[in-house]
Amino acid sequence: MEMTVDEREYQQLADAALAKIEARLETADVDFEIVAGGILRIDLDDGSQIIVNKQSAAQEIWVAARSGGFHYRWNGGAWLDTRGGEELHAAIARLAPP
Repeated sequence: MEMTVDEREYQQLADAALAKIEARLETADVDFEIVAGGILRIDLDDGSQIIVNKQSAAQEIWVAARSGGFHYRWNGGAWLDTRGGEELHAAIARLAPP
């Protein structure tokens, strides 16, 4: 179930999700960088990249990877892919394994 939140709450939830991804990447020793506008770029060993960024207008977090583009929306308890339902952090773990 999708849940609409106000802009302030969306920003807090999205920032917390990105911080959790950053913390996981740091402990996994995965190369990443925060670039302009709070965009998270993850550099993989095969030379590809994963880009994670907030899309405030849509209240989503978007992930672009070699395998495709994914949109995650807050459902009241987790960020879930709008098409397949996969949880954001599980997807990042799958896309950027340690």
